[in-house]
Amino acid sequence: MATRLDGLAKGLIVSVQAPQGSPMRDPEVIAAMADASLRNGALGVRLESPEHIGAVRRRCPNALIIGLWKCTFPGSSVYITPGWREIQAVWRAGADVIAIDATARIRPDQQDLADLIARAKSDLQAPLMADVDSVANGLRAASLGCDWVGTTLFGYTEDTVEQTPPGLHLLADLRRDLPADVRLIAEGGIASPAAARAAITAGADNVVVGTAITGIDLQVTAYCRQLAG
Repeated sequence: MATRLDGLAKGLIVSVQAPQGSPMRDPEVIAAMADASLRNGALGVRLESPEHIGAVRRRCPNALIIGLWKCTFPGSSVYITPGWREIQAVWRAGADVIAIDATARIRPDQQDLADLIARAKSDLQAPLMADVDSVANGLRAASLGCDWVGTTLFGYTEDTVEQTPPGLHLLADLRRDLPADVRLIAEGGIASPAAARAAITAGADNVVVGTAITGIDLQVTAYCRQLAG
């Protein structure tokens, strides 16, 4: 049976998200931004929370959706779809691919990454995107069963916080060592069309761009700070 993942071309995926407290976080606003992105050539969208996934699925029934749910828990810095509850909720909301933190960090309630991946594959038959911060963690995630590997967390974990995304230098090693059928995604800190093109040239199959396209809150703040300085 054909799926939205079959024959996916190289190109742009837009991350359509908004921070807590922003008026842009309204599900219908998120759905409108996702619709606009898709109408103008984006191959898919990356969405946060079951509520937003559901809103976009209703408005754009044929959209390719990478879904995640940001949840924080005491004792763990993992927040991108950290556990089984979140994985199930994202899938049930209508995601085609579930994005999960696949770094080596301790997960909430001591949940095990390998067990979560195995359960998602066996119980849900869900494609998984591993959000990683290093080549080693990307290769491990693929070996555990993740279908996509993204550089999403480079520069955002304790081990990489001193480095600045995008992690384009990770792409060549990942592409060389990942299985050919694992999709490689460049994500995080890609702020221009030229940087997106560079990511594809470096070996990425797709590029996820968020703040530079849909991050109105952060973009306006940056402009205002620069002008005030």
